[in-house]
Amino acid sequence: MQVRTLLKLSIAAAVATITMKTAAWWVTDSVGLLSDALESFVNLASALFALAMVTIAQRPADDDHPFGHTKAEYFSSGFEGLLIVGAAAGIIWAAIHRFSAPLPLQSLGWGLGMAVASSALNGVLAWRMMAASREHRSIVLEADARHLYTDVWTSVGVVAGLVLVHFTGWLWLDPVLAIGVALNILREGAHLAWRSIEGLMDSAVEPDVRTQIDRTLAQFDHPTIRFDHLVTRRAGQRRFVDLHMHMPASWSLGRAAALRTTVEQALMSEVPGLRASIQLLPSDVEAHFNDVADTP
Repeated sequence: MQVRTLLKLSIAAAVATITMKTAAWWVTDSVGLLSDALESFVNLASALFALAMVTIAQRPADDDHPFGHTKAEYFSSGFEGLLIVGAAAGIIWAAIHRFSAPLPLQSLGWGLGMAVASSALNGVLAWRMMAASREHRSIVLEADARHLYTDVWTSVGVVAGLVLVHFTGWLWLDPVLAIGVALNILREGAHLAWRSIEGLMDSAVEPDVRTQIDRTLAQFDHPTIRFDHLVTRRAGQRRFVDLHMHMPASWSLGRAAALRTTVEQALMSEVPGLRASIQLLPSDVEAHFNDVADTP
């Protein structure tokens, strides 16, 4: 299933869960369920923004963006992280207010039923999106899936707590649950924001991808051929590798270029979405592109 299709499903699921969770809060007057409903509004805003960023990320390279637009995905995960932090602040504020004015809970059966149904919907969608995020190497899908998983566990905690409130009469437990929800989603928001920052700073490819690259290059291991100065970076779903390939100076340009093409194609076949760039050098020549130039 394509990334855009899954994000559209996420938007539809967010609308459905907002309806159910808001109704659950309305009939119970539980600040814990209110916190759960507020998080669903964050889900909706995040999915809408993610869909917009994925649309931009899929644009082809142009003169102004020769490496493509794939980094737009990191703006989505960063935006989602900031929204989560804002939602957490709102939940904590509402919970603190409820501490000073505790209210009895109403119609818990209906409210908890709707909360459980919405969580089941989010759980199924989160599982599918997480699997697709690995398949497409999409940080947007991973961010949305992680957020939905957080939403599911939030709802589980709120439901369990409200059942306890019902049997014990401890009304103070409701705002305590809400604050616990806020702290949990605050942690998730910080994680997403950090992932976004790492992506925008041209982080190296994941360890498993680097292993694939090294394994592919090892297939061309030969006493007259060597590789060095290998650097990698990732940008959304795309991966980039640059390296030097040394070979005998006596080789013709045509022979050297043919081998380079073979190596590049092998790398790009092994790692989907990889762009390989190889510079040819004679065996007795070393490049020092990271050296600091002398200044007068």
